[in-house]
Amino acid sequence: MDAPHLQLHIAMYPWLAMGHILSFLQLANKLAKRGHKISFFIPKRTKAKVEHFNLYPQLITFIPITVPPVDGLPHDAETTSDVPISLGSFLMIAMDRTEKDFELLLLELKPHIVFFDLAYWIPRLTRNLGIKSLQYSPVSMMASAYMELWEKMYQEKILVGNEMNLINPPAGFPDSSIKLHAHEVRALASFMKLEYGRRRLIDLYMSGSRLSDAMVFKGCREIEGPYAEFLESYYEKPVLLSGPVLPEPPTSTLEEKWAQWLTGFKPGSVIYCAFGSEWRLDHNQFKEFLLGLELTGFPFLAALKAPIGFDSVEEAMPEGFKERVHGIGIVYGGWVQQTLILDHSSIGCFITHFGAASLLEALVSKCQLVVLPNIIDQILNARMISSSLKAGVEIERGEEDGSFTKESVCKVVKTVMDDESEVGREVRANHSKLRNILLNKDLENTYIDIFCHKLRELLG
Repeated sequence: MDAPHLQLHIAMYPWLAMGHILSFLQLANKLAKRGHKISFFIPKRTKAKVEHFNLYPQLITFIPITVPPVDGLPHDAETTSDVPISLGSFLMIAMDRTEKDFELLLLELKPHIVFFDLAYWIPRLTRNLGIKSLQYSPVSMMASAYMELWEKMYQEKILVGNEMNLINPPAGFPDSSIKLHAHEVRALASFMKLEYGRRRLIDLYMSGSRLSDAMVFKGCREIEGPYAEFLESYYEKPVLLSGPVLPEPPTSTLEEKWAQWLTGFKPGSVIYCAFGSEWRLDHNQFKEFLLGLELTGFPFLAALKAPIGFDSVEEAMPEGFKERVHGIGIVYGGWVQQTLILDHSSIGCFITHFGAASLLEALVSKCQLVVLPNIIDQILNARMISSSLKAGVEIERGEEDGSFTKESVCKVVKTVMDDESEVGREVRANHSKLRNILLNKDLENTYIDIFCHKLRELLG
């Protein structure tokens, strides 16, 4: 605890998505552990879903926010998990409409600092109130650096009619080995134009970056050092690193049904697959993925959302698949205790999309890592791990359409699970190095202590 020093009062208002909310709450726990007070803004009904993650209720107070009505948004929707991706834009409009309520609460609470991510209007509001604002980035330092340079090219019209230039890293980017595929470039070009609320999504993020008093990233220089240096120079403002912000060791135990099932297999033999709470594969790719798992011959647990157009994973499975994999393969459409599953000795491979939360959970696991990214920041995270750090392997996909086959899924899993293969040995060794860095308790404690010191410095 920083008892001899100023107790900070920090307000947090993350984007209305469970991944963002939980990421902020993990940081809140680290700060509360050192004696700092947190006022955590959260939609009313969502509060009950995350209260058990609050490890310091005497210091972390949930401040309920009412999500206002917006035409087109279901009346009970509070987070992105309550709506399809197509309605996310309405949720952003709703969040923007909480500005007045948020301001009144800040006047009452009088925090020293506000942490936010996509609510771009917060820096203007806090500046008028004499409060510091810090953008806690929802993406990695690498992805942020890449997107900043892309946006610069976009604004300077460099990309007009020449978007395939984005296959190679933008000028000034620290790592020239990071390449995109044609289908990823097209996805990026669409992303640059994607409107969220009443503005482009990238505008929301970058307005916050430019107007905030400082930027905060979850990461460490030992892994992303060149990107931290680049961003400090690019933003010309403080870039603070919170360290890895690892979740506290779980106090719960793995559900009996999963513990019992996994214990029936040899150590390191089971494939675990999960692509986050929002990504839904199309039906053909869903079937190819499952058939690829079957082809490997390894036991597997796939925690997947039902594919687009289906209400359950069961009705979307390939014909005869469930019967063929009975006893060795499970496809589950509900929520699972991912951290505890990854920690089970039977898990030997993790197939992940490398979303922000899964990236960290993957790196601190002992599993071999196989990557199937979906959206832009996941693609960049995947490329950093597979191309730059060589600690995992991506599933091969079509250059033009991004599709994968059951053979490509099977091939990469078998490669990384083979202790005799050169690739398998290389990624295992590199992953082990990264894991040891991240799990060094002195590393995390040092980062958080320095982070708290930097926060106090910002207050003058």
